[in-house]
Amino acid sequence: MRENSADPRSTRERILDAALNIFSAKGFHDTKLDEIVSEGGISKGSIYFHFPNKEKLFIALVDQFADLIERQAEAAIAGQSQGIGRVQAALEAVLETFGKYRRPAKLLLVQAVGLGTVFERKRMEVNDRFALLIKTYLDEAVADGSIAPVDTHIVSHAWMGAIYNVVIQWVYTGEPSKDDIMDALLPLLLKSVDYRD
Repeated sequence: MRENSADPRSTRERILDAALNIFSAKGFHDTKLDEIVSEGGISKGSIYFHFPNKEKLFIALVDQFADLIERQAEAAIAGQSQGIGRVQAALEAVLETFGKYRRPAKLLLVQAVGLGTVFERKRMEVNDRFALLIKTYLDEAVADGSIAPVDTHIVSHAWMGAIYNVVIQWVYTGEPSKDDIMDALLPLLLKSVDYRD
C-alpha cells in the first residue's frame, strides 16, 4: 500500500481521484469499492473512514466538481465590473471548466441522473446553487440598468435549463465547440432579458 496515514487529506484526495477513474470507466452501479481500493493504493478502511458508503463517495465527487466550477466562475468575474460582463465571464468560465474536466462533468450531468432520490436531491441542490449564482449577477445587471427589471429567480432557472442541456450535449459528443456555444447561447440568453449593447 502507498497509503500515508500521517496526511489524511492526501488519502482523501487519492480516494476521490481513484473513485473518479473507476466511476468514469464503469459507472456508479458497476463500480466496486475493492476496485477503488486497488486503483488508489489505499485500504478499504480508509475509504470507510472518509466516506461511509459508495453513495457518499459519489456525492463527494459531485460536490468537489461543483466547488471547482464555482471557484472558476468567481475567479473569472473578479476582474469584471458589475452587471452583464460578469454574466458573460461566468458563462465562459463554466464552459471552459466543463471542457477541461469532461470526465467529472459526465459524472455530474449524466451518471447522477436516475440514481435515486439522494442523487436527484444532490443534483437539484447543485442546479439551485448555480441558478442562485446566475441570479446574483442578473440582479446586479438590473440594479446597474444593464437590463430591464425581470423576475431574476425564474430567469436564472430558465438559463440553467438552457445551459444544462447544451452542456450535456457537449459532454456527450464534444459538439458544438465552446466558441460555437458562446456565439449562439450567450446572445440568446441576453436577448431573453432584453439586453442591448
